[in-house]
Amino acid sequence: MRNSNIVATTMLCAIASSISAEAIAAQKSVKKKDGNRPNVIFILLDDAGYGDFGCYGQTKIETPNIDALAARGVRFTDMYAGAPVSAPSRCCLMTGMHSGHAQIRSNDEMLGRGDVWSIVAMRENPELEGQAPLAEGTTTLATVMKDAGYRTAMIGKWGLGGPTSNSTPLNMGFDYFYGYMCQRMAQCYYPPFLYNGLEREYTNNPVMDLGDRLDKGADPYKMESYDKFKGSTYSPDAIYERIESFIDKNREDEFFLMWTTTIPHSALTAPDKWVEKYVKKFGDEPPVYTGKGYFPTRYPKATYAAMISYLDFQIGKLVDYLKAKGLYDNTIIMITSDNGPTHNAYTNTNWFDCAHPFRSDKGWTKRSLHEGGIRMPFIVAWGDRLTPTVSEHIGYFPDIMPTLCDLAGVKSPKTDGISLLPTLVGKRQKEHKYLYWEFPPFRNDRGWLSVRMGEWKGLVVDVADGNTQMQLFNIKNDPREEHNLAAQNPEIIAAMWRAIEESHEDIENPLFKLNITYPTDK
Repeated sequence: MRNSNIVATTMLCAIASSISAEAIAAQKSVKKKDGNRPNVIFILLDDAGYGDFGCYGQTKIETPNIDALAARGVRFTDMYAGAPVSAPSRCCLMTGMHSGHAQIRSNDEMLGRGDVWSIVAMRENPELEGQAPLAEGTTTLATVMKDAGYRTAMIGKWGLGGPTSNSTPLNMGFDYFYGYMCQRMAQCYYPPFLYNGLEREYTNNPVMDLGDRLDKGADPYKMESYDKFKGSTYSPDAIYERIESFIDKNREDEFFLMWTTTIPHSALTAPDKWVEKYVKKFGDEPPVYTGKGYFPTRYPKATYAAMISYLDFQIGKLVDYLKAKGLYDNTIIMITSDNGPTHNAYTNTNWFDCAHPFRSDKGWTKRSLHEGGIRMPFIVAWGDRLTPTVSEHIGYFPDIMPTLCDLAGVKSPKTDGISLLPTLVGKRQKEHKYLYWEFPPFRNDRGWLSVRMGEWKGLVVDVADGNTQMQLFNIKNDPREEHNLAAQNPEIIAAMWRAIEESHEDIENPLFKLNITYPTDK
């Protein structure tokens, strides 16, 4: 087995080095595979934590198919999202830019358009859908892969512009799109419609707004009281059907598919069969019936676990489908999440220890630059071609663009990333000098800065209030960020402030602005 792994690694390195940009340019009009370049399926979860999979330490939720892919491929321990909430993280992923250079640096729901939080209103007026858009002509993962000759698709959630903007998946390099254009609509798992390209496909699902309650007098302890929130089209099923359809239609081509699932983002919704599995495992629990927020949920813990296990089941189906079509051995599968787990009345991140081994408490996960908010599970599998490895290489979402370009054999555009291909094939990996994040004021937070240099992590909170006191943690020895070592390491603090100064660029959108006060002795 060891010799076969060495042969496989040698072959992969040869493939990666032998495909030149000129050769790929000459093949753009050729549809038939040349047998060298892999297909790529990038699976992006929504609000899944570092500790939500078994292979990362989860003990309550079963993820056998994800764990099996991790066991056959490379499991990264120090991979980070681009930002602690959805839209800016996806912007960093799609463009290869960190949050100091990215076009989108926070969630901007563009409230001035009207009642953007109403699903009922969005159904009647598509101009209410979507978030702040990318600039027209932006280079994305999809445009690069399409130019390299790949067939491109995004199936799931977009969240980087609405259907009436110039920033739709079809305008940003994807040949095919199916799913949710708007991340607010994506919080409903029985939606009134999904998009096929730029056209709505309406369902027979009931049209309700998030926050709708049980009928008056309904017993919150009876499952039938929740039937009003269900419909005939469960979006993860509709999305998965289109994934198999796209692969089938493009199996003779090289394809790049982004499966951007909404699981496990609230509102908590899963098939009854899977919920019942975890009710038996966890026992009874009180329902979530808070009178605000998402739809009520009879079994919140069981449903959260059911959502992740159901996605794991679908990933298992995908692997079986690829094998049946003869595509598995030459298809790279990447699995990660857009940001850390949420912490609300619906998702009990502490009980599941979703950010394990980092803190899962409120204020330490999604919407924060603590490890629980941005440290992500990241798994790369490639049939049986990779030597099973646990990698401690420190990377983040901007690295995906140059990695895919290396796999496709084309020159990467300028990014803030470094290709991960050497790590995948067992070669010497170039390291980042540092990683950088900024996150402007959002809800009750007053702005964040963070820098990771090797085993050190700097963190500044309340940036918008002029705070210049940086906390410093040895993140390797202190992953829960409990021991501030700033006073003992002024030279590291000074280096991190220099990194912040060279990484931050101003931006026009007032919601994305972060006015940084620099210490006088940096």
